[in-house]
Amino acid sequence: MENEEYAVACTEVLEILNYISKEDYNKVPRDVIQVLEKNKKDDIVFLYNPWKDINEQKMSETGRVMLASFFRDYWATDEQRNKIKAFQNNKRYQIEEENRQKYNTDIFKNRNTTINESQIDQTRNMQLVKYKENIFKKILGFFKKMFRK
Repeated sequence: MENEEYAVACTEVLEILNYISKEDYNKVPRDVIQVLEKNKKDDIVFLYNPWKDINEQKMSETGRVMLASFFRDYWATDEQRNKIKAFQNNKRYQIEEENRQKYNTDIFKNRNTTINESQIDQTRNMQLVKYKENIFKKILGFFKKMFRK
């Protein structure tokens, strides 16, 4: 499903690129256009109406996102690019904050971080327990070693 959606978006973006000025078209790297050409879907026809606003076009969401990233990366001025990046960073922060509130990701909030002296003394007084292997396990281990060889 994702590949088909991507292929449709590539087809839409290529069709729109046919309607932009030659100067703007040349700003897009040749390898990017080749990737779009390689991944486009030939059996889909996207009709772009240059007299309508881009929001009025019947276009996939992935195609809109691709076109927006083209604008940000290739056609926007430095001032526009900075505003877009600031808006995107702000939007990401808002989404992360909503998710933090929604899913309560602060799992260590109620954890007691102080350590009492009695807890320290208990850890000092602990001794290691020696593991003693019983006779049956020794015999079983001996036979296992013999059969491995």
